[in-house]
Amino acid sequence: MRMIARHCGLRRLVAAVLFLLLPVVGVHAGEPVPLLAYAARIAGDDARTRLVIEFDREPVFSVHYIANPVRIIVDLPETSFGLKPESLEPRGLFDAIRYGGMGAGASRLVLSAKEPTELTHAEVKPMEDGKGFRLVLDAERIGQDRFDKILAEQKWTGTVRAVKTDRPAAAPAKADAFVIAIDAGHGGIDTGAIGSVTKTEEKHVTLAFAKELVETLNREPGIEAFLTRERDEFLSLPQRVQIARQRGSSLFISLHADTLKQRDIRGATVYTISDKASDHLAADLAARENLSDEIAGIPLESEPAEVADILIDLTRRETQAFSVNLARSVIASFEGQIKLINNPHRHAGFRVLQAPDVPSVLLELGFMSNKEDEKQLLDPEWRKKVSALLAAAVQSYRNTAVANGG
Repeated sequence: MRMIARHCGLRRLVAAVLFLLLPVVGVHAGEPVPLLAYAARIAGDDARTRLVIEFDREPVFSVHYIANPVRIIVDLPETSFGLKPESLEPRGLFDAIRYGGMGAGASRLVLSAKEPTELTHAEVKPMEDGKGFRLVLDAERIGQDRFDKILAEQKWTGTVRAVKTDRPAAAPAKADAFVIAIDAGHGGIDTGAIGSVTKTEEKHVTLAFAKELVETLNREPGIEAFLTRERDEFLSLPQRVQIARQRGSSLFISLHADTLKQRDIRGATVYTISDKASDHLAADLAARENLSDEIAGIPLESEPAEVADILIDLTRRETQAFSVNLARSVIASFEGQIKLINNPHRHAGFRVLQAPDVPSVLLELGFMSNKEDEKQLLDPEWRKKVSALLAAAVQSYRNTAVANGG
């Protein structure tokens, strides 16, 4: 027993040191310090499964359910997760477990279940030594009728932080400014792809590149570029679209670095929106990217009516034409300078490109599944080079659009 106690104390000490080394996300003077989740474990089978997560302070939590597919949502205060990835490897009733931030002041645990499942017991207990708290979650498989009853009786709609941001209102752009929204894909609970060599998460790659690109664009005369997210936070797909439109953006560029099963495929790709995909690769990528909100546990019906209308009536033909022109400008700037995939302009039904009045492209910078691409994506000098080429492409597009009355 003494050895176990010593091991737990050491684990807590290591976790505390890890917490001090973690990047400070969203903590400013006067703001509460996030909770620290420093250890976790899971055990069980296809009938019953138990999850235990240990915190430095007492967490307040709430539980909700989503169908199609079955997911159990556990909402928490803002939490830094200093957990080993293997500590919550899916098993028993769950085939996927995700956790992370949902915006300032909130974090979330999303348990994806194979069959209708209920948390029959959920409580917070103080640790035996009085140093920390343990969240215990007991899940059991239930019938479909019971699960439908739970869904019908819960009042939760999934709208919390799904369509609003906590960011302060931005200063209005200058009257003659060419405003560009730079969208770092993924964030918070939605980690995106994982590097095949370094295990770097896509959300960090896209944010680092987005910051470099905004700095580069803002050195261009007449351009005002801004980030849809400035830190490691989750934004829903409709929220990203709304931020761009509310700022009066003339362009929207969403940055990504996906993975493929074919690890030999590498190079940049520029995607525009279409109700019919150009090929299987584009269709598969759009399907994965469109799951971002589902990963975070946001039901589709929680989107505002305006965005729901956009899902039906994708974008005006004029906006689509401008988006295609932007894609061609980017490819022309990259050719001979940056490795491009075969047929580098592709199209599919990306939900993040659905602003009806903002020309939009999704730029796949490269593939985290390819070791050469991954190395480049993590190289600051490569980011600078690509950002400069993108800035040149934007200026070329802008000059053409102005000449054509756009």
